[in-house]
Amino acid sequence: MTRYEPAIDVDAITAVDVHVHIEVDGHGHHSLPDDLVAAASRYFSADGPRPDLDSVADYYRERAMAAVVFTVDAEHTLGHPPISSAEVAAGAARHNDVLIPFGSVDPHRSDAADRMRTLIEDAGVRGFKFHPTVQGFDPSDERWYPLYAILQDAGVVALFHTGQTGIGAGLPGGRGMRLGLSNPMLLDPVAADFPELQIIMAHPSVPWQDEALSVATHKHNTWIDLSGWSPKYFPESLVRAANSYLKKRVLFGSDFPLLTPDRWQRDAAETALKPEVMPGILKDNAVRLLGLGR
Repeated sequence: MTRYEPAIDVDAITAVDVHVHIEVDGHGHHSLPDDLVAAASRYFSADGPRPDLDSVADYYRERAMAAVVFTVDAEHTLGHPPISSAEVAAGAARHNDVLIPFGSVDPHRSDAADRMRTLIEDAGVRGFKFHPTVQGFDPSDERWYPLYAILQDAGVVALFHTGQTGIGAGLPGGRGMRLGLSNPMLLDPVAADFPELQIIMAHPSVPWQDEALSVATHKHNTWIDLSGWSPKYFPESLVRAANSYLKKRVLFGSDFPLLTPDRWQRDAAETALKPEVMPGILKDNAVRLLGLGR
């Protein structure tokens, strides 16, 4: 296995997109069952193609951007085999001038800890993506603490989906998924008990934006990414925080391919986000968090 090592020219890129999904692998296998793919497309009004990793790399290279790429392993709840995080990391190693791999391991797996260690040590992933609603787990439950300890000890990032989700939206019973598992307040005890673990709370955490801002204000090992929503729909409280007291811990993310970085930047230009904070949001904060400038 080729271990990922970054080769990103920080001075040559304009942004780091910290939230990019790999939804189809090189064999044509999708990360989600067909009914969830269709439901998410309806929710986001996005019927475009789901590019493979090599195409994602080309897309970001054309834009002089770097991208954090990952999939979601939720086989326990979905009964659907995931895309291989090892293959995502290997693809990122081929494109280490633009891509940064995060892993994903279903916490319910009996060998979750071993899988995480292998992805960190052998594949070189720089973080892990968790989706409590889709993976069906309460992130504050101490049952999962041994997994967080592995990430803290390795110095890699934990990225958690927060807020409502388009996955399962509109399906009977939301396909059984529970939105409350993605309340960012459930990450407060994690941040308290693992003070060296850097935690990204992904997305404007609608309808719990104030909870996310409270956690981020109190726990300085937490960050907020701005993915999954057009900036023109950002809650006013989030914009105010990004402009001032949280400007050093807010991160640009798109949610590509469901929302593109082109649209995100176009819409952000029409918001009250201050021009002087944008370099930090678009690039500098992520470079610091991910250690890309070393």
